[in-house]
Amino acid sequence: MFENLSSKILSSISSLRKSEITEKHLEAVLKDIRMALLEADVNFLVVKSFIERVKQKAIGEELLKSISPDQQFTKIVYDELVSVLGGESFYVDVKKDPSFLMLVGLQGVGKTTTAGKLSVFLKKKFQKKVALVPLDLQRPAAVDQLKTLAKQIDAPCFESDLALSPKENFNNAKIWGAKNDIEVFILDTAGRLQIDEALMQELKVLKELSNPNEILLVSDAMLGQQSVNVADGFHKSLGLTGLVLTKFDGDARGGAALSIKETTGVPIKFIGTGEKLSALEVFHPDRLAGRILDRGDVVSLVEKAQEVVDQKDAEATAKKMAKGQFTVEDFLSQLKTMKKMGGLTSIMGMLPGAGQMMKQMKNMSPPEDEMKKIEAIISSMTLKERKNHKILNGSRRLRIAKGSGTRVQDVNKFVKQFEQSQKMMTQMMKMMGSKGGRGAGPFSKMPF
Repeated sequence: MFENLSSKILSSISSLRKSEITEKHLEAVLKDIRMALLEADVNFLVVKSFIERVKQKAIGEELLKSISPDQQFTKIVYDELVSVLGGESFYVDVKKDPSFLMLVGLQGVGKTTTAGKLSVFLKKKFQKKVALVPLDLQRPAAVDQLKTLAKQIDAPCFESDLALSPKENFNNAKIWGAKNDIEVFILDTAGRLQIDEALMQELKVLKELSNPNEILLVSDAMLGQQSVNVADGFHKSLGLTGLVLTKFDGDARGGAALSIKETTGVPIKFIGTGEKLSALEVFHPDRLAGRILDRGDVVSLVEKAQEVVDQKDAEATAKKMAKGQFTVEDFLSQLKTMKKMGGLTSIMGMLPGAGQMMKQMKNMSPPEDEMKKIEAIISSMTLKERKNHKILNGSRRLRIAKGSGTRVQDVNKFVKQFEQSQKMMTQMMKMMGSKGGRGAGPFSKMPF
């Protein structure tokens, strides 16, 4: 999402890598950053305030006399980006039983899907019994969609009656929940194409009835400044407690994320990062600021790895690497793990220097395409060949190429790259072992 903004900011900062920095030079850099933010559709008042704060900190003796002015300036920009994005992470409040989470928003922003994602998150994070309550009775398809999602994630879903009002359905859902020991109710409310009085009145009634722990606005990150205006409208009428930005993995310019907290005062609590029902993440301002400035987000990367990698399997793989016994079969297992973590592109995007890596790879085949080709090659091997690639003679390689729809040259290339990786991993694991560890710590669960 922030690729263009990141590239322009980093390009401006790189010009500070010289022995002497003047105030005139800093003014030019700040002007470039101002333009980059405006082009990213960031609210102009937010941009003005941001630039002013950075300027006050930057134009001083500390930066002008710094040995590494670019690094010092990057730190200043990073701190201010964190502040603009919200300053800290916020979880939802589900401490009391029962808890009510009210999801609001316009039509077409992914509100119903977000209800399903939020249910998965709360069940996993807090071990709560979560129920979905469809209250978007204006659109019968929304009720059916929520029921279908509930079946997919094995979550209880209240059978709303389309003949009754949202108020009556809510009261019935509350009685049903008490009988079924429901701890958290997620209320999927009605939406409109735009904010209107009838919608707000209906939502206000539900708010009074449920006294919700949270009122979360689901908003489309692709809408840019329109998302900010929508958030402001809902907040003034209902008093929002947080925001969920959907389509955060899209190619939007990022203006909504960088504007919404400072303009409305409402924090972003979650971001939708894909179509899967597990693709909902807590929003971390510091981590996103780090990714914008190409510092990476290793903490999130390790957390993703910990969710999908078994500790015992990781330790067994590390031992194989150290002994040079890592096989093609093991490599296939790692590929599948990376898929669960969002794919190679997603993983690379969280590494420090990812922006520079992506630039260098711009004219190359997309990483995901290469991984698909490799997976096809491995899948065409027999189990015996995967466990000992040394037996791959000419006839075997020809058979594998035909079976995977690739060329013999592609198979040869993979085998060569695998052997190089095998040596590199063995050396790396031995080095880590010689320093008193054995690949332990959070990185022991990384899939590479």
